[in-house]
Amino acid sequence: MNAPLKLTPEALAKIDRESAKYPAGEKRSAVMAALAIAQDEHGWLSVELMDFVAHYLDMPPIAVYEVASFYAMYNLKPVGRCKLTLCTNLPCALQGANAAAERLKKRLGIGFGETTPDGAFTLKEGECLGACGDAPVMLMNNKTMLSWMTPEKIDALIESQRKAQ
Repeated sequence: MNAPLKLTPEALAKIDRESAKYPAGEKRSAVMAALAIAQDEHGWLSVELMDFVAHYLDMPPIAVYEVASFYAMYNLKPVGRCKLTLCTNLPCALQGANAAAERLKKRLGIGFGETTPDGAFTLKEGECLGACGDAPVMLMNNKTMLSWMTPEKIDALIESQRKAQ
């Protein structure tokens, strides 16, 4: 490979395992998993890192950029240590997502798409997270689904994440 190494051997092994799930010659099908692995390791996807993934999967960089820019779970700029994505679609809105959004904005002192000055939190507005019965819902760091987010649960979450950092 001509590109400088941008991922650890462990991350590359994970990408190789994902690529092996597809027919020979179709490792580019693992692009979503590869981007998630790269993001987990670096926190966000720089152009340089996406270029590395493209080279590693033997695909045009533009194809990787298209995937990364289409899906909201990929961070194309640095984010806080705790990224909170709040669903604001109608089912969540009807169950208090708008109030949850205002609570989060007030407590964190930021709006959607912003990061707190200390780099602790990033707040994102999300599309349907597929848990309408648990509304309002949030996704923390693209991994943990948080359900029935009352003002008390939001306050407790913020406090626990501040202590954890």
